[in-house]
Formats: sequence, C-alpha cells, structure tokens
Amino acid sequence: MPHTPSVPLSSIQSPADLRLVPRPQLRALADELRAYLLDSVSKTGGHLSSNLGTVEMTVALHYVFNTPEDRIVWDVGHQTYPHKILTGRRDRMHTLRQLGGLSGFPQRAESEYDTFGTAHSSTSISAALGMALAARQKGENRHAIAVIGDGAMTAGMAFEALNHGGVEDCKLLVILNDNDMSISPPVGALNRYLAQLMSGQFYAAAKNVGKTVLKGAPPLFELAKRIEEHAKGMVVPATLFEKFGFNYIGPIDGHDLDSLIPTLENIRHLQGPQFLHVVTKKGQGYKLAEADPISYHGPGKFDPAVGLQKPATPPKTTFTQVFGQWLCDMADKDQRLVGITPAMREGSGMVEFHKRFPDRYYDVGIAEQHAVTFAAGLACEGLKPVVAIYSTFLQRGYDQLIHDVALQNLPVVFALDRAGLVGADGATHAGAYDIAYLRCIPNMAVACPADEAECRQLLSTAYAQNHPVAVRYPRGSGAGVVPRADLDGLPYGKGEVRQQGQGVAILAFGTLLYPALEAAQALGATVVNMRWAKPLDTKLLLQVAAQHSALVTVEEGAIMGGAGSAVLEALNTAGVLRPVLQLGLRDEFIEHGDPAKLLALQGLDAAGIEASVRARFAAELPTAAVAKAA
Repeated sequence: MPHTPSVPLSSIQSPADLRLVPRPQLRALADELRAYLLDSVSKTGGHLSSNLGTVEMTVALHYVFNTPEDRIVWDVGHQTYPHKILTGRRDRMHTLRQLGGLSGFPQRAESEYDTFGTAHSSTSISAALGMALAARQKGENRHAIAVIGDGAMTAGMAFEALNHGGVEDCKLLVILNDNDMSISPPVGALNRYLAQLMSGQFYAAAKNVGKTVLKGAPPLFELAKRIEEHAKGMVVPATLFEKFGFNYIGPIDGHDLDSLIPTLENIRHLQGPQFLHVVTKKGQGYKLAEADPISYHGPGKFDPAVGLQKPATPPKTTFTQVFGQWLCDMADKDQRLVGITPAMREGSGMVEFHKRFPDRYYDVGIAEQHAVTFAAGLACEGLKPVVAIYSTFLQRGYDQLIHDVALQNLPVVFALDRAGLVGADGATHAGAYDIAYLRCIPNMAVACPADEAECRQLLSTAYAQNHPVAVRYPRGSGAGVVPRADLDGLPYGKGEVRQQGQGVAILAFGTLLYPALEAAQALGATVVNMRWAKPLDTKLLLQVAAQHSALVTVEEGAIMGGAGSAVLEALNTAGVLRPVLQLGLRDEFIEHGDPAKLLALQGLDAAGIEASVRARFAAELPTAAVAKAA
C-alpha cells in the first residue's frame, strides 16, 4: 500500500526542493511520483515501462547529487519522465511528445537539467566521461553520472568509453540499470553465460545448503534470497568492470531508497571512476506493465484501470506489417534468406519470422555496426541477408555499409523502417537523411514505395538483385492499398506516369505520391511515381522534361542531397534546362508532434504542395487551373 505523502509532489519544483524533504518521507513521495507518471502517460501515450522502473533511482540521484551542477546523462533517455517531473516540468507533462510540448527524450534546449541530448543508445558513458574530464581540466569539483541500461551495454561504443574512462582519474560514475531487457528480450553470450551460471550444479547445491542453514533466521534468509536473485552481478560483472579500471559496487535493489541513497552518498566521496550495478524492474508498481513490459514499452493512450485493449475496429495494415509478412513469405520460398535485427524485433515486424524461422533469425543486440558487417559475412557465403533497421539507426553503421557491403558489392537488402518523419519521437528518430546518405554510395540502390502494395513488390525487386538495395518506408500505414499475395516484383529502376496533365510535372518519391496526386487535380499537372531515388529512371525523366515547361520534386526526406538533387544532376548531365522546384524536408531538425501536422508545416501536404507550385510556376499552369485558383 502506498504511504500517505507528507510532502506533496506538487511542492517539488526543482531538485533543490526535493533535497529539503526528510528522508523518511521520500518513499511516499516516490509512490506519488509513480502514480502521477502512470496517470500522465496514460493520457498522452509515451514510454511507460522504462519510466516506472526508474522512479526511485531518479529520486535518489537528485536527492544525493547537486544537480544540475553535477551532471546526469541518461542513456537513450526514454526513462527520463520522472526526471522531467522533478526538474520543474510536471505542469507540462500533458504536452509530452506533442508539437510545441515536452520532448520524450532529454533536450539541452528544454532544461538545464538535461545535460546531454540522447535518444540513440550507448552514448552516455562517452558523454559523461567528456564532462568529467572537462571538469577536471577546468578545476571544477563536480560529478558526471551516466545511467545506462543493460541492453545498451551490448553496443561497442559503451565498451570503448569504459576502456578510456577506467584509466582516467576523474569523478565519473556509471550506473548500470539492470532490468534484464532493452526493448526486445536480451540476447548475447553474456546473458547466456549468466543463465548457465545460475542453473549450474554447484550453484544449485550452494543455494539449497544456504536455504537449509538460514531458514531459522528470517532476515538472513531474505538477504540470501536477494543475493540469489542478483548472483549474476556478484560473480561476473565485478571482475569484468574492475578489469576496465572501475571500482565496482553492487548489485543493489534499485527500488529500495534505503539502499540507493546511502550507497550514492558513499560513492560521492570515493576517488576515481566508479561503477554501480542497480537492479530494477521494468513496469515497477503497475502489475500489467510488470507482466508485459514490451507491450507497455511505448503505449498510446489507455485507461490504467483497464490496461491496453484491442481497438474496436482493426487498424490499417502498417508498412512494418507488410514487411513482416513479405519476409515470412520470401523465407518460405528461398531457404537462403536470413533476417537480422539490431534489438528491434517487435518494432521491425519480425516476431512472426522469429517464431517460424528461428534458425534463420538473428537479433544481434544494440549493435548496428555489427549487424551490417555480419550481414556482409553471410552474403559472402551465398546467403541472402535482409537487415531490418530503422533509417535513423542505419546511420550508426554507415562506415560498415560503405566499406563492408557496398565496396564488396554484396547482395544485402536493407528494410529501412521509419523513413521520413516519425511524429512523437522527434528529430532523433526521424529518417530524414537516408536518400541523401545512401544514393552517394556506389553499388547502392534506393527504392521508395508509394504505398503498401508497392512496398511488398519493391522488397521482392530488391531481393532479386545481386548488389545492396535499400527499401525505405514510413512508420504506420499509408494509402491503404492492399498488397498482392504473390512475390512478384516491379521493374528495377523504373517509374510510371500516374496522372497526365500539362505545363508542370510533379515527380513524387515515396508516399507523398498521394498528396501530390491530390494537389495535381487542382493544378492540372502531371504526376510521376518515380519509385527509385537510385537508379533514377533517367529515360522517363527526360521524356517528362521534354513534355513540360517546369518540374517539381516531392520527397519525405532532406532536400539537400536528396532525390530532387538527383533529378537536377541528371538534367544537368543531359544538358536539359528546366526550372525545378524541390519540395522536401528543409535544412532543419524537425521537432516532435503529430506527423500530419509536421508534414503540413513543411508544406508537404496536398494544400502545401499546391500552394508552392502556384507560387513558383503560376505562368506554367493550364489556364483552367489558374482561373480555378482565382
């Protein structure tokens, strides 16, 4: 039962207020914070399980350390809602992940307590080490604390930072938030070894002896049970992290303020790099999230008293689901196919593939660089790897994409989910740059399906090639065009004219074909579904250019270096002079918010496309279209 709070959460406007609360009352305050968090997220949607698991840790950190003078860097940052509430943003939580509202991740521009912007994993130790060494160089007496999850520890970057940090004399504290999962269940040799250790005969025998001896002393028996639960931390990580040069402490219960606060207070006075192992539970305090932390990782709005419910009407099929079905169907047809994901089984639509083809499914953990080169190794041996990865996460494996895949011209298919704007997750997760960063790489091809049916067909086309191909598609659903059941592809590198007009031709890349078609109805313009950003259908482009006096390119990607730039390059090479209006994502980071609103603000909805074309090419439009506008 929660305690009755003596100090209400509403009175905490900053960590300075928190540090005035008598320690015995912190437990009740944490209970109220957890209840407020659950109520708030149920109304806005957002990350839930991870935040419920960090309530006590957040309270303890801000209570013990002098934030923001002491720096806290939250790895990924999807667990920072309690941090936001305690640092003066409680009254704005109703705006979470909405246009103009609070970000779902730490942002330096949002608060001085957000010392480092995060959202991609495994960056916290590097950043905190930089802050700690900057303090040492400037003669400032402050701590830098990195809070990192066990899932994020699978990335090489975290170990690179540990390797450096362990030899520096600075006030660096790394807190391992061990909740035994990232987003998908944990994978890898370390987790497997720990499981073997816990189930071994020696451990089992010792456990049974301990239970027999200690049953007569209940307090010691409870202590022994806790040691049993966390033996993995006492046996292996102590050795591992001390070899890196860190003073290892733990594991301790991350929901027990009476353990957390004294431990952190002691650590404040220790010299050199420290490593604290904290064991927490995702979804802590909300039974439904505890039982199913994956479903409650990032829910939409829901009633906490009822929990997540299936919608009354089935939702539209998403691009992710189209990919997942295609992957299973193609695997049935071709035994060479293998599927790879860097810890995003659910998000990338690979749950069914994992069930049906477990021997051909590889979750490599949060290790994008490894995922790409691993795929290259498989391809070298005649297999056909499909890497399911978010557009924004492939950026982390860019060198491997160039050096290990494209340079060797290996047939790896990259299924780029979350291409374009992603809405509530904001700039850190938006796939704004993939066309620009992929099309400049020799041997690479980039397909841009306009709808769900084309997505399935272009995946088949990509799979049939003997070189690397990326198929980019957005989050959520599209126009609702039902895919065919077969695995037939579309012509490689070819587009099509979808609507014939005159004067102006709109060249659409991807799902913006549909608002372009709507705009063209009012403009009397031609619309071309280009389908491929690379190779560009140059023959079709030159035919269209010869028949029209002006061209417009439309893409849900960065204008600079994007598909529109490819059109300009092709026209220039052919010596064709035509005015070209490039519409796409402007040279700015686009904040979080409703995707439709964000596209409208970028002028990429039907009304925006029509207005831009009229403003630039009014003289080239058919007379009827101009008169209609007037």
